[in-house]
Amino acid sequence: MNQTEQNSLYDGLERMSTADLLTGINSEDCKVPLVVSGCIPAIGRFVDSAVERMRRGGRVFYIGAGTSGRLGVTDASEILPTYGLDGVFIGIIAGGDRAIRRAVEGAEDDPEQGWNDILAFSPGPEDSVVGISASGSAPYVIGAIRKAREQGMLTACITCNDNAPVSAEAEIPIVAVVGPEFVTGSTRMKAGTATKLILNMISTSVMIRLGHVKGNHMVDMQLTNRKLVDRGTRMIMAEAGISDYDKARQLLLEYGSVRAVLDKLAL
Repeated sequence: MNQTEQNSLYDGLERMSTADLLTGINSEDCKVPLVVSGCIPAIGRFVDSAVERMRRGGRVFYIGAGTSGRLGVTDASEILPTYGLDGVFIGIIAGGDRAIRRAVEGAEDDPEQGWNDILAFSPGPEDSVVGISASGSAPYVIGAIRKAREQGMLTACITCNDNAPVSAEAEIPIVAVVGPEFVTGSTRMKAGTATKLILNMISTSVMIRLGHVKGNHMVDMQLTNRKLVDRGTRMIMAEAGISDYDKARQLLLEYGSVRAVLDKLAL
C-alpha cells in the first residue's frame, strides 16, 4: 500500500475531545519538517539547474491535480506581488482554474491533458516542470512530466510515496514520505504541508539566486497596499541611510520599487 494510504496511527477520532484532536494533528505535523530536511539535496539540484535555465529565459511550471495542483497555483501566484515578476512561475491544475475551488471529476485521470495544458504556454527547452502528486500516481501529472522530459525540459516531481510512478519519469524526484495522515488518506494534511514547504523552498531560493532579494529584503515587491509601501519605505531608509521617512516614501512612490530607488541613489 502507498504510504499516503496507510491507516492513521489514531483511531476513534469521533470520540476524541477537541484538545486531543488538535494535539494529535499537531504531533503529526511536527514530523513534516524533519522529513522535508532530508529532501534538501534533491531540492538543491533542481534549484541550481532551474536557475541556470531561467537566466537564459526559462520558466518553471508547477503542474498537479486536486490539493497538489492548488498548492502549485498558490505558490506561483505569489511570485508577482512578492518579487515583481510575472509569468516566470506558472501554476497549472487539472481541470483548469475552476478546479481551484471545486473538484473536477476525472480531471487527473487523463494522461494527455497535462502536457496539452502546458502547450498553451508555448514551452521551450529552457523551461522546467515540477509535477506535484502526493500519491505519485496521477496520470495527468505523469503524462506531463514524461512529455516534458522528452522535449528536453528539466523535470522534477514532489511526491510523498517511495517508488511512485511519477518518480520514475522525473529527472529529479523530490520524495517526502511523511507517513500516515491523521485522517486516513487525507493528503491535504501532512502531505500538503510537506508540499507547501518544498514549494516555498524552491521559489524563494530561485528568486534569491536570481537577484530579487538584497540582504534579506524583497526589493522588487509590488506596492499594492499601505503595509507594503511602509515596508518599502523602511527598507530604503535602512539601505540608503535616509532618516526622513516622508522623503524615503516619496522616493519609493516616485520610482515604484525599492530596487529602482536604490539604483537611482547609487548613481
